[in-house]
Amino acid sequence: MNDNALVLANENGMIDWRWLNFTPDELCCKETGELDMQPDFMDRLQRLRTVLAGPITLTSAYRSPRHSIERAKAQPGTHAMGRAADILADGRLQYRIIALAPGLGFLGIGIAKTFIHLDDWDGGPRPNVWLY
Repeated sequence: MNDNALVLANENGMIDWRWLNFTPDELCCKETGELDMQPDFMDRLQRLRTVLAGPITLTSAYRSPRHSIERAKAQPGTHAMGRAADILADGRLQYRIIALAPGLGFLGIGIAKTFIHLDDWDGGPRPNVWLY
């Protein structure tokens, strides 16, 4: 994990976890078990969950650069940066997430039949909204 990583030790050396609706297990890489989400992204994700006022299921969050999906890319994407999550959603929940996301600071919105991808990467030109 880098210095900006999600799990921060407090002054007593204890883990300081401030994202009440998420667990490290649901955020870690499904293939390697690594976890390197960025706190500012997680703050946005927690705000989304709070505004939705109901549970959300993540299908993917952090992906190690060694994850098979990331290795298949020319360069690792926003999941490997710790700046993205995919949320299981269809119908009404998709509509609500799409409506709320820009106001919460999400810059990338990918829409699939069964999930919404959200990220906050601002590193260059790309579509802000796309379909899978």
